[in-house]
Amino acid sequence: MSRQQTAVYRVGAARSEETAAIRSQERAASELFQAVYPRLAGWCRRLVDDDGTAHEIASEAFTRLWARWTKVEEPTGFLYVTAANLVRDHWRKMERERRALRRVKTEEAVKHQPENGDPSVRMLVQSLPERLRNPALLYYYADLPVREVAALLGRNEGTVKADLHAARELLRAKLGGHHDRIS
Repeated sequence: MSRQQTAVYRVGAARSEETAAIRSQERAASELFQAVYPRLAGWCRRLVDDDGTAHEIASEAFTRLWARWTKVEEPTGFLYVTAANLVRDHWRKMERERRALRRVKTEEAVKHQPENGDPSVRMLVQSLPERLRNPALLYYYADLPVREVAALLGRNEGTVKADLHAARELLRAKLGGHHDRIS
């Protein structure tokens, strides 16, 4: 056998070994997917309470595992840790969306308040800290009950009542003797 034939043979053998290794990895990944995916997706489902999102998270965990397949020693553990991180990201995103929705609802409710009233009192209310201003505007100007104000702001009813009390006390102190009774 000539040197050239030997070199071609060695290249061919190396490619064959490489192909066999890739097929072996693909087979192992497929077996892992069949064994772990249903449990992982079910676990995610219990955490996010949505089938579609759970399957997206489980699939993304497998995608990230495949990208690091040769470097990961414990694939099942990697999948669950990755899925937990993705679930946490999902929860954070959902909380940001809830806060944004509450903000929009609060701004809409405040926008539709009547313009009549004492402008000096309105300016004093606007000067309140935001924590006190929003409940005061929603309760006194938008005529919403405490329950709805609490829901819009994402607070407990007791907290809203305490904030309204604190707002009245600040307004009373700022108005001094100009108004007899604020309630």
